[in-house]
Amino acid sequence: MTKGGKTVFDPVHGSVKVSGLQLELLDRHEMQRLRYVRQLDMGYLVFPGANHTRFEHCLGTFHLAGRMADALELTGTEKAEVVTAGLLHDISHAPLSHTLEELIVERTGKDHMSMAREIVMGRTQTFRERDADLFGGTCSIAEAIADAGLDPGRVCDIIEHPRSRSPSAGWRSHFSPEDLLHQIIHGPIDADQMDYLLRDAHYTGVKWGAIDVERILDTIGVCNNRLVIDRGGTVAAEGLMMARSMMYSAVYYHLTVRIFKMMLVKAVECSAVDLGAVHTWNDADLFDALVAEGGRPSLLARSVMSRRPYKTALTLRSEETDEETAAMLARYTPYGSRRALEEELAGKLGLDVSEVIVDMPSEAAMLSKARIGKTDVAVLDGNGRVRPLTRLSSVAKGLQSRDPFGWKLSIAVPAGHEERAAAAARRILSL
Repeated sequence: MTKGGKTVFDPVHGSVKVSGLQLELLDRHEMQRLRYVRQLDMGYLVFPGANHTRFEHCLGTFHLAGRMADALELTGTEKAEVVTAGLLHDISHAPLSHTLEELIVERTGKDHMSMAREIVMGRTQTFRERDADLFGGTCSIAEAIADAGLDPGRVCDIIEHPRSRSPSAGWRSHFSPEDLLHQIIHGPIDADQMDYLLRDAHYTGVKWGAIDVERILDTIGVCNNRLVIDRGGTVAAEGLMMARSMMYSAVYYHLTVRIFKMMLVKAVECSAVDLGAVHTWNDADLFDALVAEGGRPSLLARSVMSRRPYKTALTLRSEETDEETAAMLARYTPYGSRRALEEELAGKLGLDVSEVIVDMPSEAAMLSKARIGKTDVAVLDGNGRVRPLTRLSSVAKGLQSRDPFGWKLSIAVPAGHEERAAAAARRILSL
């Protein structure tokens, strides 16, 4: 215990001090649920140590956001807002983190960031009915934030999106103070990604997540309310870009992990699970509901739990896919189009649609479009000009154009159907 707060011992950052409003929020039921939501969803089935949670990650993001705020010499109110946003930024994640997000957006129209606003502002139920005896009558998070003298709406803006930057404003646009705080949580160099890269590398045992956090903190600054890094920090910024790119290849888009994720999606698709309420569930709640339902949802959930994945029938590697083929495949990246392709394949194979997985990266990744918002770091050169890192570093330029996923299409089916599935897919897609 420290004066006015507590010290939490974190395996990644060491001693993390929490006090005041943030300590109060940390102990709320909405945050405690995250102790039982895995950070890397199905990653534990491939990387046995990957059992860390969204709770740990939120604590780490809070810690790094505070260190960034100190490095930038933000006001007391600005720091309080940004660390609160860092702590709460993943509060609405469904069971198994991003696994169900595409399906949730398809059916409810809300992603986890917009749902975070609903939870913080008290506009939606934040606990399961079974827990009404524990949490009924609890004030909303917004009320707790307001009682501490902060604006809950501004905290939500930092979590969800920058309010004043026009998408067409271009690279030299000026940012509002709210945008600066948002960049600390969601930007080219932010507390969120620095924590998850370090944390995910630590727990998976993969060595690609090393980041020189100290050098980044020593060289970050602000220019026109834009988060920038001094020219002397370019090597550390290159390292951050390298870590992100390699972790996507080695961990986040690992093909076996993706198969398990898509099997869980299939289980939920054919179940009676209410996706409008899963933000109150944890991982065990989801598995229990699917198993209890019986039928295909139960079979798929139990197959995942027993580590019995579908088998890969066809994989198109990035280096094997020309631009014309990538453009054709991009038409299937929307959820509905990909689902229709699965149904067509299932019909030709005599399988249920829950037995056919078609997986691919996003349209932008499929077409190798640069993701400027997450890859191009603003660098303040010796002449006081702000320039993109990709113009100063051939390493950064190469990483920006690198395909971190390594594949464009993956089709998986139950064992014994691989050859027929591959042949059918090649005919349908004219591969």
